[in-house]
Amino acid sequence: MDYSQFLNMGQELSLLAVILILFVADLFMCTDRKSGKGVLNTPLPVILLTVHTLLGLAPLVCPCCVADATAFGGMYVSSNMAIVVKTILSIGTIIVFLTAHEWLKQPEMANKQGEYYTLTLFTLLGMYFMVSAGHFLMFFIGLELASVPMTALIAYSKRSQESAEAAAKYILTALFSSGLMLYGISLLYGTTGTLYFEQMAPQISATNLVQLAALVLFIGGIGFKISLVPFHLWTADAYQGAPTAVTSYLSVISKGAAAFVLFVVLYKVFAPIIDQANLLFFWIIIFSITLANIFAVRQKNIKRFMAFSAISQAGYLVLGVMGATPQGMTAIVYYLLVYMVANLGVFLIISITEQRSGKLLISDYNGFYRTNPKLSFLMTLALFSLAGIPPFAGFFSKFFMFMAAFKAGFVVLVLIALVNTVISLYYYLLIVKAMYINPSDEPIPTFKSDGYTKLGLVLCTLGVVLIGIISWFYSYIDQFSFGL
Repeated sequence: MDYSQFLNMGQELSLLAVILILFVADLFMCTDRKSGKGVLNTPLPVILLTVHTLLGLAPLVCPCCVADATAFGGMYVSSNMAIVVKTILSIGTIIVFLTAHEWLKQPEMANKQGEYYTLTLFTLLGMYFMVSAGHFLMFFIGLELASVPMTALIAYSKRSQESAEAAAKYILTALFSSGLMLYGISLLYGTTGTLYFEQMAPQISATNLVQLAALVLFIGGIGFKISLVPFHLWTADAYQGAPTAVTSYLSVISKGAAAFVLFVVLYKVFAPIIDQANLLFFWIIIFSITLANIFAVRQKNIKRFMAFSAISQAGYLVLGVMGATPQGMTAIVYYLLVYMVANLGVFLIISITEQRSGKLLISDYNGFYRTNPKLSFLMTLALFSLAGIPPFAGFFSKFFMFMAAFKAGFVVLVLIALVNTVISLYYYLLIVKAMYINPSDEPIPTFKSDGYTKLGLVLCTLGVVLIGIISWFYSYIDQFSFGL
């Protein structure tokens, strides 16, 4: 065996090194249970992951580094676009770590900090494998590596009945969806005799009913990860029951990796039956956006509200898969970047507010502007971006997504999505109205955010304001859209 091929997996090896360092640090460095102070509740995890992220960009900026590489006979495939997606996922994880810092300072979390960081990074490693998979076995290994530790993270608050219930629902639904996907993969293998993506495509036919069934089963399995209707029923309970730092990770990072992989598989495997796939996604997108908008209006818990917001955003996210065009690929990755900074910005404020006051109802934010005007303003910017209001980045991400779907010929779908965008503006403004207009006899008291939260809010706010205005971000991503 040629062990030098491991060098082609630079980002995975770098992330594994970060995991090992944090594991050893947690093993040998004690944490004070009372104060919550320890080596892992310092900037160490954030610094290590930041260094890893910067090193991962080397193939894109260094002429002597090779971005396009394979390993294990083509089971692992690296590309420029895969590196960009992994970098975005890593940046999102850094912001999640900033979100989690205040929560991990609690006395009951003092001896569980290491497990949190290790489990989170293992899920990220699994997503790396998914993104670079050129073979269904590699893809499935990555999927399970990302899913199983996520269950432990959702159940992290062991004294919370809601957390345990959310984890149980998540793992049972995950097992069922994995079974569906495995069955679909087995049908593909039975009809093509291979599990390599590129070797399957020439043998896929629209007249083969077994392969059409495999397509449906695969979409069902991946739809669970992205929270698409009708595979979304776990989402609200998992978001509400999981610790907020875990919910923020679940809402963006895993969803982004799954959406990218979905596009790659449609582009490389199911290209001969893309018309049939488009028909399925046409209705899935409509139901995802519409039903999520309807149920979001009815929510009282802000984390459940964000769950239905995530389902709606997932519908917009997969608009880019329609037709599996290079422009759609660029729109998906750009949308993921914008959605990440906006959604994590909202969750940063939800998290610090929960830690300071213990309140999670939307009505609890009545009068929030009078006591915490800066946080109210930053939350408003993030919500406006999620709603797609110009000139914030969310407007441009939706515009490019609609443009990609429109050019692929899905005019009716774009019109329906536009109508739903107007509807979504209403329920996002409900929170803005609560903060600025609704009266409250007992508003959330004034509090100060810790330095980690402030840094995370600065990063998210800069992203919300600048990513849309500065065209370089979209252009940079677009140059790699043909390198799948």
